[in-house]
Amino acid sequence: MEKVTSNIRHLRKTAGYTQAQLAEKLDIKRSLVGAYEEGRAEPKLSTLVNVARLFDITLDELITADVSDSSFRSAAVAGNSQGGKLRVLAITVDQDERENIELVPQKASAGYLNGYADPEFIEELPRFRLPTLGQGGTYRAFEISGDSMLPISSGTVIVGRYVEDWSQIKDGTPCIIVSEKEGVVFKRVYNKLQEASTLRLHSDNPIYSPYEVHLEDVLEIWEAKSYISSTFPIADLSLDKLSSIVLDLQKEMQKLKKVD
Repeated sequence: MEKVTSNIRHLRKTAGYTQAQLAEKLDIKRSLVGAYEEGRAEPKLSTLVNVARLFDITLDELITADVSDSSFRSAAVAGNSQGGKLRVLAITVDQDERENIELVPQKASAGYLNGYADPEFIEELPRFRLPTLGQGGTYRAFEISGDSMLPISSGTVIVGRYVEDWSQIKDGTPCIIVSEKEGVVFKRVYNKLQEASTLRLHSDNPIYSPYEVHLEDVLEIWEAKSYISSTFPIADLSLDKLSSIVLDLQKEMQKLKKVD
């Protein structure tokens, strides 16, 4: 059963599941997944059938093939791709098998283009947890640069949730887009996949013109869910002016009351 042990572990990691997530999908205890992956227990036939169905491979392939071989591509893993490219999501977990949020600092952005699917590269990134985000989904944090998304300033950390199905992105959704040509950028996405196989990226800062990235250039998309910044937003001057006008009116009213 050595092949089964390594195959289950490889399929789980390639699909981006934690042991707890895989256990939930198979309707078994998380400890059993760990035992299977470490060779301390053998899965029942019914569990093997469920694993094969989940990853859309045959039972024979699960038991006898080496699914980590570069020539092997299960439909489930291939289905986690866009534009004909395999998308492998590397993650880290804590001692309780809960997913961490890895931080990609500005200085690591260039390296991320080559290491985004490398577990060793991801393992070296700083990581933290935000309990307020809940348990659903996989999250990653990116430190952005530039002023294209003002009032969110350069140096802000955007926390994004991994987007598996790009076709479901709604127009105007703020996202971190990782692409071969543009690198790591934070933009609002307008979905043009159906008609043109592209994503149109808009900046909130109007001095920057929208542009399009082709589906084949995109590596990952993370929908922005939260942000962390050490810079407080600058007060709207128009509101300050309005407050000043209201204050002046109040003073005038007080003067009129005294005259009466």
